[in-house]
Parts: sequence; structure tokens; C-alpha cells
Amino acid sequence: MKKYKLFILSLAVLLSSCTKDLVSLDYSEINPNIFPKSAEDLDAMVNAAYYPLRGSYGNGIFSTSEKGVMYISDATTEILYGVYGDQNLATLQNYRPSDLAFTHYYDDYYNKISMMTNTIDLIERSTVSDELKKKAIAQVRCARGLLAYTLFDLYGPIVIAPLSVLQSPLKEEPLARLSNEETVAFIKADLVAAAADLPAPSEAEYGRFNKALAKMIQIRLDLHEKNWAEVLTLSNDIIAYGYYTLDPNYVGMFGLEGAKNSKETIWAIPCDYGGTSENQWQLMVLPAVFAPKGGFGTIQSTWYFYDSFESADKRKTMLLSEFTGTDGITYNRANPGVLINYGPIPLKIDQDAARTTGLTTVDIMMYRYADVLLSKAEAIANISGPSQEAMDLVTKVRVRAGLAAKPIASYSSLAQFNDLLLTERSHEFWCENGQYRADLIRMGKFISRCQEVKHSIYTGPNKVVYPFSQARVAEGKGKFIQNPGYN
Repeated sequence: MKKYKLFILSLAVLLSSCTKDLVSLDYSEINPNIFPKSAEDLDAMVNAAYYPLRGSYGNGIFSTSEKGVMYISDATTEILYGVYGDQNLATLQNYRPSDLAFTHYYDDYYNKISMMTNTIDLIERSTVSDELKKKAIAQVRCARGLLAYTLFDLYGPIVIAPLSVLQSPLKEEPLARLSNEETVAFIKADLVAAAADLPAPSEAEYGRFNKALAKMIQIRLDLHEKNWAEVLTLSNDIIAYGYYTLDPNYVGMFGLEGAKNSKETIWAIPCDYGGTSENQWQLMVLPAVFAPKGGFGTIQSTWYFYDSFESADKRKTMLLSEFTGTDGITYNRANPGVLINYGPIPLKIDQDAARTTGLTTVDIMMYRYADVLLSKAEAIANISGPSQEAMDLVTKVRVRAGLAAKPIASYSSLAQFNDLLLTERSHEFWCENGQYRADLIRMGKFISRCQEVKHSIYTGPNKVVYPFSQARVAEGKGKFIQNPGYN
């Protein structure tokens, strides 16, 4: 029987501000009649659900390296430009079923959904109190909903194994992908249930899930499906908590303690030097000659993206268009060398100059209140047309960035208003959670923007979803159908 290794205290470091010793507990041959039977057992199982959702090069889907969702997703847009390797395939939208960088998200994480399904069943059949069960299941369902949404966003409908199949592991039963409607319904059910039982934002521990996060992921799901009425309702729900506000210091949110101290943070992933959860972003983007501590310089932004900002926009502060290297050379647009020839350095976060490793203690920002406001604006405009109410929401985000309001008269058509929203989203959320790719797709600009900025001859309508690996298709024995255009 499989052994479930639950790294309890290492995950406690990830999900809380205190530091504890790393202890690995090995639960072998789990008997659902006797396990879990204590609050500690539940914590172990809940922490295991958080584990794949952290930043880790080897096994964290939100790694800030080329193994993570944000890096590759933003590289498919005008935000990032990769000169070589997997990032270049993303840049040109030139991915195929044989490219592990694009198939591995599904291959490495789809079985984690099954693990969470088994976890929920074990908790439901445990002997602990109903209140403890409810709190634990809410976190696992939020984790499962977030992971399923992430894979759905990248690949379209996915396989979700029912509990009956998981309870007969020795019986070979190839499964088909769910329909789009079934996948959406599954994710939504998890998030609705999680939102009901998770703590309110004011009561949740930093780094843990709360009601607002469950609803924020629902917003992203409903944006994906263009379900504007639900986007509006959910946005109003989060606003009504009265907990969140726009942080007056945009750049400061990405400082060493920025996410933890900001009332704009809906969810961030805590990181540390020990690698419990890793943030490698400086290592990825800073050139080797960057002072005082460089990196690998694996990715650049684009000058197209940089030029799309208004001159006073504070949100481009960490798009570094000039620096003097340890080699004594000043690199800028006029003298880029090969370090910023495609675009500025997309640092985004504090450079953490005192860091002693390739990692940083800057937490990974995932979802912020600004997304709620822009989502509500989009919902209003798409329900009843552009209005002053919708523009006022955009203005709140722009004013924080040091910019003036836009006149609604200049954006009276839905196409004009959606273009404005798309630009604001790119400027607001670059190099955060990778969701700008989904914004481009939703607004029908994903392929054309790649052609315009990257001049790619490899892109096409099928590239709005990633391919599945040939191994997944083969093991489906005719039931698992590859995404169109990848056969």
C-alpha cells in the first residue's frame, strides 16, 4: 500500500510566521476506522493538501521558476520574453505534447486532486468532532478547487476520478475527461462549500485559506466562463466583508514583509530561506552582473509592455530599464547588450539584497483586492454596458498607481472598456499569479498579441490551452482525448 508522507511541521513553517523544526511523520497502512482520530491528525492531512500549492522548484505548482504556473503563463504574453529553452517555447506559443514544460502541470498534479478526494473521505469517516471535520474539509475543498481550477485554466476539462474508483486502486479503469460543464460544476461545488465553512478574512491565519479566497477563485472561474452575474455577486460579497482595502503603497506590497502587512492581500504564500516554500524570482530575472547580488537572468520583459505604461505609473517601478553591473557597464535601452535587449528586468519584488542564497523571504503574492474591483467593473460593463460606476472602480486602482481618472465618454463601447480593463490588468498583475494569460484569452487577444509582439509563426487558435502528454492520452485507452491541434 502506498505510504503517505505528511510533512507536518515543515508545512507549519510555510503556513505560519513561526519557525519550527522539520519533522517527517510517516503514516503507513492508514485504517479509516482509527485514523484520523485527533486534531493533530487532521492538521497533518490538511497540511498535505496545501503542500502542492506552495512555491517549490521540484513539487510546488506555484514555483516562481520555469517550473511554475506564473513564469510560463506570463511568458506566453507580452509581459515576459524568453530567449531560450522552455521560456522561448512559451514566448512563441510553440508548445507540443512532447514538451514537458507544458505537460508537467497536469502530469505532476492531477493525482493530487485524487489525494484530496481521499483525504475528504477519511476526514468524513473519522471519529473527531463535527466542528473539527467541517473546518478541515473546508480547507481541503478549497485546495482541491484551487488546484482543479488551475489545471482547468491551463488545459481545459480534466479527469477527476470519483471516490468509487479511488477506493478500488487495483482495478484498472481508464477515465475520460469531464465535459466543460462538469468540470466547472465540480470546481464551483468545492469553492462554494469551502466559502461556507472557512474563516472570515479577519479571523484567518496569514497564509491559510479564508472565505474571500474561495470566492476570489470562484470569480476567476466565472470570468473564464463569462458568467458576469456571479462575478458581480461574488465581488460584492468580498467587498461587503469590509476587511480589504487598496494598499496605498503598490511597490511596498512586494517588499520583504509587504504581503503579510497589507490589507490588500487575499492570499499569499509565505516563503523562507530554508526552502519550505521557495521564492526564486530574483534568481530567475536578475542578470549575473547585477549588484549587489545577481542571478541567472533567465527571462526579460518586453519593451512593448514597458511602453504600454503611462509615464507616471508607479506599477512599472520594478521594471528595471537601466542598471550598472558589477562589470562597470551601464545597461539601458540604448545599450542593452544581451541582458535587456528584449525588454527591462521584470523584478516586481524587492531584490532582497541581503539574501545569502538564490531564495528570498519575499512571499509569493497570489490574489489581491484590486482583482475584486477590476472584476466587478468588468461584470458591470458586460451586464449593462460601460458606466460611470464601472469606471469609478477602475479609477480607484489607477489613482493608487498615481494616475488620473479616465473619462467614461472615451470608453463608451464595450470593446473600448474591455481593452482598458485588459491593459489595467496587465499593469496591475504582471508577474504575480499568471492569470493575465486567461484575461487575454477571455478577451480574444491571446493569439493576436503574440503575433503582434513576438512575431510568432507557431501560434494558433489551439494554443489557448496547453497539450496533454502522450503518456496521459495513451493510458486513457481511447477515453482520454487530446486537446485539438496537438495530435
